Amino acid sequence: MPTPIQVLLVDDHQIISDSLSLLFGTMENIEVIGSLNDSRKVMDFLELHPVDVLVTDLNMPYLNGIELTVRVREQYADMKILMLTVKDELDVIQDAYRAGISGYVMKKADRAELERALRSVASGQKYFSESVMRELMMGARPDTATEHTDEFVQLTRREVEIVRLIAQELSTTEIAERLFISVGTVETHRHNIMRKLGAKNVIGIIKYAIRYKML
Repeated sequence: MPTPIQVLLVDDHQIISDSLSLLFGTMENIEVIGSLNDSRKVMDFLELHPVDVLVTDLNMPYLNGIELTVRVREQYADMKILMLTVKDELDVIQDAYRAGISGYVMKKADRAELERALRSVASGQKYFSESVMRELMMGARPDTATEHTDEFVQLTRREVEIVRLIAQELSTTEIAERLFISVGTVETHRHNIMRKLGAKNVIGIIKYAIRYKML
């Protein structure tokens, strides 16, 4: 039997933490090993317990979910962090992504989506709720939008591979090693991708990947 996914829940509302603990407990090979109502206690917990996925609320006293993500990433760069919140504003989503979250799910999500999100981030993939993806795609600021908002842009097979790896936050060097190509070749592909998409930065590439379900 596979090793259970070790989950730490962080939410300042006890009733939500208890409900999530019960819900995740019904999912096969998923184990909630901790539930904290005080975000200041997370770092101490991580020092003592191996955690695969940190599931955190956004609005919390002391350290909010984004601040917590930044702090955790400083010491645990590979930690998978799933944001579970009621907030779906573009600015918040972008800030959370920049902080290093692995996924962003709305609290209104059903059991199936929560399980899908949890397993996706645990395996190293990104996961965003449909409403979050829609906000990223349709409500983006001009400086992060692509010129091709309503049409599919044809990419080569290699470009699709690179888009997926960029969305997984791999560096140019890591992408080159993964695909057995040179760093210069990756940079050329990245330039061509951004030109085709009309993207001004990595967020534009990621939005395209999310919209066309490439992740």
